[in-house]
This record gives sequence, C-alpha cells and structure tokens, in this order.
Amino acid sequence: MRVSIRSEQAPQLPTDHVDRPVDEPTNPRLSVSGWARWAWRQLTSMRTALVLLLLLAVAAIPGSLIPQRSSDPNGVIQFDKTNPGWMWAVDLLQLHDVFGSVWFSAIYLLLFASLIGCVIPRIRHHLTALLAPPPATPRNLSRLPAHTRRVLPDTPPGAVLDAAEQALRRQQYRTRRVRGDDGRDSVAAERGYLRETGNLLFHVALLAVLVVVGVGGGFRFTGQRVLVEGQTFASTRIAYDSFTAGRFITDTQIPTFSLTLDRFRVDYVLDNVNALGMPKTFDAQVTTTTGDTRQASSIRVNEPLPVAGTDIYLLGNGYAPTLTVRNPAGKIVFSDTVPFLPQDANLTSLGIVKVPDGLAEQVGLVGMLYPTRATTPTGAFASSYPDLLDPVVTFNVYVGDLGLNTGVPVSVYALDTSTLTQIAGRGTPTPALQLVPGTPVPLPDELGTIELGPIPRFASLEIAADPTQTPTLIAAVAAMAGLALSLFVPRRRLWVRTTTAHHGGTVLEVAGLARGDDPRLQPTVDTLATRLTPTPKPPRGGSDDPVP
Repeated sequence: MRVSIRSEQAPQLPTDHVDRPVDEPTNPRLSVSGWARWAWRQLTSMRTALVLLLLLAVAAIPGSLIPQRSSDPNGVIQFDKTNPGWMWAVDLLQLHDVFGSVWFSAIYLLLFASLIGCVIPRIRHHLTALLAPPPATPRNLSRLPAHTRRVLPDTPPGAVLDAAEQALRRQQYRTRRVRGDDGRDSVAAERGYLRETGNLLFHVALLAVLVVVGVGGGFRFTGQRVLVEGQTFASTRIAYDSFTAGRFITDTQIPTFSLTLDRFRVDYVLDNVNALGMPKTFDAQVTTTTGDTRQASSIRVNEPLPVAGTDIYLLGNGYAPTLTVRNPAGKIVFSDTVPFLPQDANLTSLGIVKVPDGLAEQVGLVGMLYPTRATTPTGAFASSYPDLLDPVVTFNVYVGDLGLNTGVPVSVYALDTSTLTQIAGRGTPTPALQLVPGTPVPLPDELGTIELGPIPRFASLEIAADPTQTPTLIAAVAAMAGLALSLFVPRRRLWVRTTTAHHGGTVLEVAGLARGDDPRLQPTVDTLATRLTPTPKPPRGGSDDPVP
C-alpha cells in the first residue's frame, strides 16, 4: 500500500492582517540635484532665516566690544598692548575687523540668500491671492469659529444680500455673490490683504538694508584727524592721520574743503563737590571753507557738522603742549605743539617727542602732562583738576636710533625703547625732567635745552561720508510700517447666506473666519447681523389698533 504525503504550504495572509510581515521602508537615494534642492529648501525656510538673523546679531557683539581698525586704530594698538596673550585668537578670528571678516560675511550672505528664497515665492503667492475672488461659501457655516443665525420676518432674501454686500463694501471688503449647489444664495467677502502686504514689506525692507549696507559700504570712507587750536586741515587723503575707504572710493571722490579749529572750549562743574571738575559741555568752534564759502560753526558731542557731503564728529580732546628744543649753541632744532593723549578724567596725559636731528644724538622723550599739579603720598605727581591751573610736564629721556630712517611707518604716539638708552627718569641717576611754562630745562649730557611754551587744546575729529544713511533710513521706516501692518491689520473672511423660511420670512446666517487669533471676529459677525436685521416699526395709534 503506497501512502503519499502531501506537503502543505503556508496560507497566504491578507495584506491588512496583523501578522503579515511589513517591509521596512527604504529612503530613495538622492542625486546631486536632489541634495541641492533639499539644501535650498532648508536654507530658504523661515526657521533658517530667523536663526541666521539671530546669529548675525550675536556676531555683531564682538564688533562693539573690541576696537575695530576701521573706526578706532589707536584703540586697536592699546588693546593689543594690554592683552598680548590674546593676540593669536584675535588675529585668527579677525576680531579687529569683525564686519569684514570671513565668518561674518558668510552669515551675512547666507541670510541674504535665505530671505530672497523666502520672499520671492510669498510675493508670487500673495499676488495670486490678490487677483483671486473671495472663496466660495462653506456648506456648514455653523462649524466656523464665529457664527450667528437669525430669522428676519417680512424681508426677502435678495434684499438682505444686497444690503450685506453694500455694508461689506463700505468696510473695504471684497465681495462676490455665490450660488451653492443647493441653490442657496450667499455673499462671500474678504479683507485684510494689507496684513500679508505689510509682512512682505518688512522682509523686502530688511533685504534692502542688507543690500544697502553690503554694497553701499564700498562708497563710504572715514578719516581721523587731530587738530590743535589755530591749525587748519585740508581734506585730502594724505592729510588725514588715519583713513579708511571703501573699495569704490578714489581720491577724486573725496570732498575738498578746509577746516580751522579756532577754539576748543570746555565747561566744567564748579559748584558740586562730588562732581567737581566733571565736564558739562565740549564745544569745538571751527571755520569751514568750501569753494568760496566760509562759515563759522561749532561741533559738539553727538552734534556732527555737515560739510561738503561729509559729517564731522567730535571724538575726543586734550592738550598739546608747545615744546622747543635747542642745541648747546642755542639754535632751535625742534619746535612744535605735540598732542598728549589723556589717560584719566583729570586729563593726565601721555605724550611722545622725537628729536631726530640737530643734537649730538637722536633723542626720544616720554612725557606726562599734569594740568593741575598735585602730589600723591608716595611723592609722585598727579592731576587734581582737568583745567590748566598749575601745569607741569615730566620727561624720561632716551638716546639712540629712533628708527625713523628705515622707511617703515612709525606711530607718533609710541616710542620703541628697546633699542634706546635711558639717560633720565626712573631707574637712572638723573631724575626725570620737570617743565613749567616759560622756563628752559637742560637736557642730560649737555645735549641742549628744552622749554615748555603755551599749552593749547586739541580736538580729535572724525570725518565720515556715508551715502547709505538716507536709503537705510527709508528702508528702516518701511520695515517699521510693514511690521505695524502685519501686527494690527486683521485678515478676515465673512459669509452671509439667506434661506427662505418655511413659515415665511428669511433665515440669515453670518459666519467669519480669521487667519490667526482675532478676538474681534465674533463681535464683527454679530454687528453685521444686527445691521442686516430690520428695526421693527412701532405700532401706529388709531381706531384700527387692536384693543388690548
């Protein structure tokens, strides 16, 4: 007897059976163009734009805390001297040139591209919405966030819709008549397009600011100049103490004018013990000449003087002692007013004097000016008041090669003493020189004499030309206007539908929908319904009136 064993196959499970194995989803491979589209979508998302905007604001912080070469070259020198251990990090991160650094420019350009990618599709979509009619009336108005229903006796539906259309148009709604599939007539209305217009205006204005700042920076220049009372400055590139120009600025584009510092006046507090000596006002009285026009003006703190398309700002002030050096034969070998840089609120000031010729050796002097001499408990000099009540100047004297013949530019406010020999001052047998006005003092080693003359004031001025100010102001005002529109203009859609009631009259439905939170939506719907509801007429008196 033959027995055949038949192998049974596993039954086929339905596709929706709980025990049927599910294939693991696999992500399709992206091509180079696919990855590019994905990167562009990520870059042009609003979230990325907000993150980049925040990064740009954070990246600008070092530019306001650390001196920048473009605006404060002397501050850069002082910062590097005070923080020598951080020089490697400052140079690596370009912290003295933050706004022109690679990393700041990268954030700037990415934000620019992100905003363009966000704004252009939204403008296209907004234009389409502006040209499109209001949307059709929903089938079930009671499901909308704001809704009211009323019965109007003795009022035909057409008259109600006509009144609704007129009322909505008076409120600046766009309207259209709609007939639904069920044969019921309605009015669809929409307003508030200025909300999205303001939003787009804000972003376009932000783009304009980025373009103006980025491109307009090539047409800006700033220059600094120290002027002593009585000196005249002519605006040419070589006449500035420091000059920073955009890449598109040429010498012919620098405005030509001259400026004379006639007097620098400072008013101090005199009647308050705690604030004694504090300055109240700074006033640089100047005469400007532009072409054939001469004009006397004043420059004060935060009150720049406009001249020939530039703005002249008052940055600082101090004293510039007049110093005269004679050789042993009495011949003048050096005579000049030397600006001394203030070191404290009482205008204790540091100055450098270099005498390269006329003496047996080159002489360098490091001096301190004390406008009102006072003596500390240790016997050192100090200044007790910022005005010139009892001035004295002390000098440490050095001899040797001043390094002026190497062809390398050297700051007039610094003296490299590493290659010089000190012959007077602390640490030498000869005490520091002490000068008072009008009294010559001999230099050590019979080199000659030095005399302190009048001590006029100087003003540190910044001359800046920035053609981006007006466009930036316009863009900023447009951004504020766009932001106000996007915040305070509500975007609403209203629908009014009428139906003939079974017992006569008209059933009125009014509904509204808002984009975002709108606490005034329901009151608006109720007000419109009330306006469309006819006021009942009072009964007229007479013999036909029913007897109560």
